[in-house]
Amino acid sequence: MRSRVRLVLPVLLAALVAACASSPPPPAAPTPPPAPASPPRDEVTAAAISHALDGEHRAAGNRERDAYRHPLETLLFFGIKPDMTVLEAWPGAAGWYTEILAPLLAEHGRLYVAQPPAAPGNPYVSTTLAGFSARLAARPDVYGKVTITSLGPDGGEIAPAGSCDMVVTFGNVHNWMNLGYAQRAFESMARALKPGGILGVVDHRAAPARPQDPRAGNGYVNEDFAISLIESAGFELVARAEINANPKDTKDYEQGVWALPPAYRAGNRDRDRYQAIGESDRFTLKFRKR
Repeated sequence: MRSRVRLVLPVLLAALVAACASSPPPPAAPTPPPAPASPPRDEVTAAAISHALDGEHRAAGNRERDAYRHPLETLLFFGIKPDMTVLEAWPGAAGWYTEILAPLLAEHGRLYVAQPPAAPGNPYVSTTLAGFSARLAARPDVYGKVTITSLGPDGGEIAPAGSCDMVVTFGNVHNWMNLGYAQRAFESMARALKPGGILGVVDHRAAPARPQDPRAGNGYVNEDFAISLIESAGFELVARAEINANPKDTKDYEQGVWALPPAYRAGNRDRDRYQAIGESDRFTLKFRKR
């Protein structure tokens, strides 16, 4: 009996070794999925924007602000294309972005510009409208296709309803808050946009820990407040960017945001300090019409 056991054991051990040798190896650990790639940069549009930025029609003072306002990166973030119908809300007297948008959209797109309504008793509004009109009239070759409309407290038709692919506005949320019709202004923009159209907004960013002044008297707007306001007018937030951020901005100036360049409202007082800070810290927000 013992001899049989001695004979069987080697056979069983050999079979076990063979079975182990022929078993498949354990599965390899799964390969993690690749990190999502950044959206490809639209080089055609980038080249068209750069061409507009290099145009000899641009005012020297406006061109100096490029380093602070990052127009190429900002417009690419919003997703602008040269064949879009775009509305710019309240470009101001200088028409800083109008200088870029007008030549960008002249050949294949269309540009509406909504200014404040005329107010004969208001010197600021009168000067703004006169300065902007004079700038456009001086270069019909650049601005001849721009359509000027009006955006005021009653909203109104700033462009034909549902006609625009994109609306952009730069440094105006605080203005409309100060005048008491910010939500109506954004509702007008929503009416002008096609379903799914894009709204791009840049403004001076307030310190988040400080309560928001409903009238934004110092020119700064809390970013989350702005998002809530704009979403209540029929938009959804798509993305935020730090393109126009400036951590040097302490946001505690007696003259508000206008102490900083280019306004320098304090005159020569502390001018070197404000120049070293540069333009304000700004949020850059991209929304889609619901």
